[in-house]
Amino acid sequence: MTLAIDQAISKVPFLAGSKDIKKTPLSGGITNLNFKIEADGRSYVIRLAGEGTELLGIKRNVEHAANKAAGDLGIAPEVVYFIEPEGYIVTRFINGKRILPAEMRKPDYLMRVAGKIRLFHRRGPALAGEFDVFRHVEMLVQTCKAHHCKFPFDWDWITHKMREVEGALSKDPYRPAPCHNDLLNLNWLEEDVPGEIGELRLLDWEYAGMGDIFFDLGNFSHHHRLSDEQVRLFLQEYFGEVTPRNFARLKLMWPMSELREAMWGTTQTGISKLEEDFQGYADLWFGRFRQHATDYRWEGWLKEAGGQPAKKRTT
Repeated sequence: MTLAIDQAISKVPFLAGSKDIKKTPLSGGITNLNFKIEADGRSYVIRLAGEGTELLGIKRNVEHAANKAAGDLGIAPEVVYFIEPEGYIVTRFINGKRILPAEMRKPDYLMRVAGKIRLFHRRGPALAGEFDVFRHVEMLVQTCKAHHCKFPFDWDWITHKMREVEGALSKDPYRPAPCHNDLLNLNWLEEDVPGEIGELRLLDWEYAGMGDIFFDLGNFSHHHRLSDEQVRLFLQEYFGEVTPRNFARLKLMWPMSELREAMWGTTQTGISKLEEDFQGYADLWFGRFRQHATDYRWEGWLKEAGGQPAKKRTT
């Protein structure tokens, strides 16, 4: 059961005794509630996890471990307390600004984002949870069936395309690394530091787990609608080079990330009590998946992602 914000505050030792506490709801969340808490001259954020989020594959202990590590590495707001057993996270409040997608697509931001993601992939700890997009989608499918959710008319074809990608990637298996797995635009802030250049901060670590770095790279790319030229710049900054294999793996994980979004929306139609158009959200992302899964370069990407050179197209 979700605690009220006052109950949550009472469980935080350094807030429980404060006499003058200001609570301000923060916008942007759907499945969770976030509050800015001001007390004793300091500001924090308390994240109240939504009910039933375990049905989306979320493990709050893994979220906490990932957020804490990312805070220590200078990637995320630092964790200052973990409310148990509810799994609520208390972090330092970031006085920051949103970076609109059009800005995030510019070279300077792409390079900074690549650096932050790479830092967590290489320096983050081994996490006690796994994020495999194929298993994750399968888990959501079972939840949807149990809650009688509506599947798209071409679900068999969609599943076939997913299996094509899984088969291609399995020919050159990835080494699991700590990943964020939810790099949508709203999860990035630029911290405002007077007289200094602000740092990018990455929020919302609830889907973090050991996974494929190309899911993170594809996930960020699709959420920010990167062009092929921007994808190459992104990969160049991340790896120091752009190879056909790396480009193909990102371009295949792009629609897998869209499929995950579509299935997230479908699942919410069955489990959420919120007044949101989750079916419309799902339909949007299924449409984008279809667009990318029918790209004329698809067969070439499947070959190159598995380490095989693709044949050049002839006209």
